[in-house]
Amino acid sequence: HGVAHRVALPPARHDRLGDHRVLVLDDHPLIPTSAAVRAGVHRVAAALEDGGARVEHHSALLPDLAEAATLYMQLLISGSIRRFPIESLERLQARATGLDAVRLRAMAFSHSDWLEADNHRQLHRQAWRQLFTEFDAVVCPITPTPAFPHDHHPNPMERHITIDGAEYPYFDQLVWAGLATMPGLPATAIPAGLSPEGLPVGVQVVGPMFEDRTPLRLAELLEERIGGFQAPKLAVRAGG
Repeated sequence: HGVAHRVALPPARHDRLGDHRVLVLDDHPLIPTSAAVRAGVHRVAAALEDGGARVEHHSALLPDLAEAATLYMQLLISGSIRRFPIESLERLQARATGLDAVRLRAMAFSHSDWLEADNHRQLHRQAWRQLFTEFDAVVCPITPTPAFPHDHHPNPMERHITIDGAEYPYFDQLVWAGLATMPGLPATAIPAGLSPEGLPVGVQVVGPMFEDRTPLRLAELLEERIGGFQAPKLAVRAGG
């Protein structure tokens, strides 16, 4: 029998921490990063530098993060339309900017709209291929905050998260998840210490497409330096 396709993942690019070239990101143009998560990213960056890795915080090769977030929301919401209430045209037009508007418009995507977004996704994939000729991995937040109280508003579009005292649309936090998911890159979550409130903080190590073993190995090497997961102390409520 013929074989149409076979996936053979290459080995990790490096086996020593000091051989890695890493781009570290802690800021996104569309949503702030909490102080607790930023501190976690900095702890990982310090561990990389202490281990001899080459660490950069900026690169002209980095794809446009705002455009990437927009594409991710378009592709995500247009494929999940049945889960959300369709808003009125008047409300959609009132929200002329921001990711809220992107999500609302994506609910009414045509197939040609989706094809256009997918074409832009391919352009971003090519940009990431170029970046990973200069870097082996990208370290960045997974979400803007550590764990947070759930917002149970019946309309998901009305939910919010709080970042250092300010409210933001709940789904805006997905921009960091979309950084790897939209172009189809492998990402490994690693523990990066605790917040001042004692909550676990994690960051993600993003690697080149189909090179899953590279972020996995880098995560292993970082764990040796910064430690593994630390379980938070459980608060017991009165009467609970």
